[in-house]
Amino acid sequence: MMKTKNRIQIAVLLVLATFGSCTKLDRELETDLNLQQVEGSFPNVQNMLNGVYAELREGFLEISGDAMMASTTDEAEHTIETSSVQAINQGAWNAFTNPADVWTPYFRAIRKANFFLQTANPVKINLDAFKTDLTTYGQKLAEVGRWRYEARFLRAFFYFELIKRHGGVPLTTVPLSEADIAGAQRSTLQQCIQFVSDECDSAALNLPLVYPAGEIGRATRGAALALKSRLLLYAASDLFNTPSWAAGYADPGLISLPVGDRAARWKAAADAAKAVIDLAGSGYALAPNYRTLFTTFTGTSAPEIIFTRRNAASNAFEIINFPVGYDRGNSGTTPTQDLVDAFEVKVSATSAIPFDWNNPVHAASPYANRDPRLALSVVTNASSFNGSGTNRPVETFPGGKDAQPIPNATKTGYYLRKYVAEGTNLTNNTGSAIHSWIYFRLAEIYLNYAEALNEYAPGSPDIKRYYDLVRNRTGVTMPLLPAGSQSEVRQRIRNERRVELAFEDHRAWDVRRWMIAPETLGASVRGVNVTKTGTTTFTYAPFTLEPRAFQPKMYLFPIPQTDLNIARALKQNPLW
Repeated sequence: MMKTKNRIQIAVLLVLATFGSCTKLDRELETDLNLQQVEGSFPNVQNMLNGVYAELREGFLEISGDAMMASTTDEAEHTIETSSVQAINQGAWNAFTNPADVWTPYFRAIRKANFFLQTANPVKINLDAFKTDLTTYGQKLAEVGRWRYEARFLRAFFYFELIKRHGGVPLTTVPLSEADIAGAQRSTLQQCIQFVSDECDSAALNLPLVYPAGEIGRATRGAALALKSRLLLYAASDLFNTPSWAAGYADPGLISLPVGDRAARWKAAADAAKAVIDLAGSGYALAPNYRTLFTTFTGTSAPEIIFTRRNAASNAFEIINFPVGYDRGNSGTTPTQDLVDAFEVKVSATSAIPFDWNNPVHAASPYANRDPRLALSVVTNASSFNGSGTNRPVETFPGGKDAQPIPNATKTGYYLRKYVAEGTNLTNNTGSAIHSWIYFRLAEIYLNYAEALNEYAPGSPDIKRYYDLVRNRTGVTMPLLPAGSQSEVRQRIRNERRVELAFEDHRAWDVRRWMIAPETLGASVRGVNVTKTGTTTFTYAPFTLEPRAFQPKMYLFPIPQTDLNIARALKQNPLW
């Protein structure tokens, strides 16, 4: 008799077109395994969990496969004309076309996590093969018990990424049927934040502090607490507490928290950050080398990294972002003058001032005595760059090897250094880097804590302590926080986030939650004109590169229209 194939859903191989695709919801995979065989197999269940991890998206080539989210902000301009990133900068995006949309992949990830949690029952997994070695058996038993909390953390992470873009979204803890999806409704913002916070608490109680070296990248207790820190920081910030930007919206609970004690929300955010800082046994510490922190996840960089995605060796990022004068370089994400100006000028060991083009000393030598993180993050004219077998000064002046009118040459006068593995030889494909996209690191937690403290307990000595730790990193050693008003300290903390976390996918969301997007995302971005005046001498002048567009509706992303067409109970975000 012919054997009938069972049709079951295996999350690691699940094909989910979208939360509510316009054509298909799920496709079931034909397999000779039955459900009992899947949920009873240690390798199969482990592969399902790995399939959830595989849904983590890194920000190296986030938009259209070549652009970073930085290029949708005042941090950068993308040079490759075929990229769709400019649609965001020009305001030409909507519920039908959004180059930065993650609704579909993250709901796919949530469904995978839900299916794993529904299927992976530790009691049903057969561990008989390990019983001959009681030590190994005990380790496997503990591993199986931990998997569910890893999946719950990942689900919480995906939900947070949706919340920060959309506000309240549909919450579900089980895989949805087609009928369920058609009737899905958005949960309130408060419900969503509470759900993610509770999941972080549960994961933190049951996940380990560290893993063996070969398992870098798995969810830890610190990762769960770091996610809660960022979540509650966003929850306390202006955007989720100021519904007036969308006056007249019929469902303000979807986009804003109820009127409440803002000081209590800021305190909760501060407490969440401090829980990471005080995590005994974590071994967290600031890396002594800011540059290599973003090109390796081992050695002295490792203690700062709380949660990361480790990728296979590849030179794809270098091909996109090497200066155009190097073989196979395409310029890619090029920093703006706006970002460069944010790096302070160091006057003395105890004093730093903002860079000012109206200061003739600054204008005459714009890269002298600057915050060291500028040179570690940005390639400026005449600075050395080692790529494709050539180590030479970069030339962004007219007629230079890395300048216009060469196709794809930088439009801003700068190139990206952060993340870029300079030793890569693109000519012969050697020296490929193992890139690690960092989701959470200790410096962010310090700045989360300082920001939240300043909002509810201005003057607390911990504000200066943790702000100073970030600036006093080995190799940075910028002057420490001077005395100032709450407002002055707020601006210093915000600028510190801007330079310390540049290109790490914070700026787009920070300026939204602070509700300063009109004057940042909506302002024209600038570059620098470089004029060569001698063999090694140059003059520099800033110029307006292009206008950018921001409208109030862009504080949140629209829900994709294709999903609204199927899940008709979903309500669109305001003004879209």
